[in-house]
Amino acid sequence: MNRHDRWHTSTPNGYRHYARSCGLLLLPAIAWNLAFTSTLMPAYAMAEFWRDIPAPLAFAENALRAVVFGLPFAMPLHLTSTRERSALAVFVLGTLVYFASWLPLMYWPQSAWSASVLGSLAPTWTPIVWLPALAMLGQRLFWGKRYRWWMYLLACIGFLAAHVGHAAFVTLRSR
Repeated sequence: MNRHDRWHTSTPNGYRHYARSCGLLLLPAIAWNLAFTSTLMPAYAMAEFWRDIPAPLAFAENALRAVVFGLPFAMPLHLTSTRERSALAVFVLGTLVYFASWLPLMYWPQSAWSASVLGSLAPTWTPIVWLPALAMLGQRLFWGKRYRWWMYLLACIGFLAAHVGHAAFVTLRSR
């Protein structure tokens, strides 16, 4: 029996169980970002957004983004307990709030909300609702015994701090 066959037969349903990962929950937010980032104010255009950002901040933000958006694909999605179903409900609600935070910036960019620092940064700080819920859903990895859900939560906190700090820098620079 070769290595692939041993792996395939030693895991339930072979590789198919990887299809139900917490990473699937991130796909709508990733698609939203890809589809609508270009509709935000000019300061958030890719070239302008990354202009003059200190290298340590850019590195920290991108490294933590890779962890925050990559690791959930290694987390099995289980919805068997009340806590997991509640976390999913918070995740869905938080994602909808995140989507809604973009709408004033896209459709009413001159509004008082969109012109305020709090409003213009809303897409960067609203993930504080759904990322911790994802941490609660991702209680384990497909592999590895030392992983704990709070490790992902710490990566989320670090990413959000770097991302909000970066966006605040850009927002204040553009005023």
